[in-house]
Amino acid sequence: MSEIFYSSSPEDTERIGSLFAKKAKSGSLVLLKGTLGAGKTVFAKGVAKELGINEGIVSPTFTLVQEYEGRMDMHHLDLYRISGCDEFESMGGEEFLYSSGITLIEWAEKIEEMLPEDAISVNIEILEDQRRKIQIEGLDESIGA
Repeated sequence: MSEIFYSSSPEDTERIGSLFAKKAKSGSLVLLKGTLGAGKTVFAKGVAKELGINEGIVSPTFTLVQEYEGRMDMHHLDLYRISGCDEFESMGGEEFLYSSGITLIEWAEKIEEMLPEDAISVNIEILEDQRRKIQIEGLDESIGA
């Protein structure tokens, strides 16, 4: 299933992330795609909010992985600074591809050949008017935003 949403603000993007989390199942692998500043971490904040995670969600660019406990655990990875599959494997990253809870991966294209086919893709595109086009592919049911 593929759905498209439009966001006019960070609050809209966060709300769409929250609606997404209501439908995501434990074990979901979510690939967050988009340019720098597109809103990937803002979407992750919405997911965390719905999961009852009260910690501040920040992009894990320098730590690579942030883990949060909530109604369902959330793993948030940012692969921007890694070189590829070998480095991902050496950091033990493969375990996150098949973990319980929800795993969100920013810059997952760096490990594309390792990704399972059933991964959910969230592509966030900045439009000319600065709104965001958010396309979600692979979720079993509509989030109905």
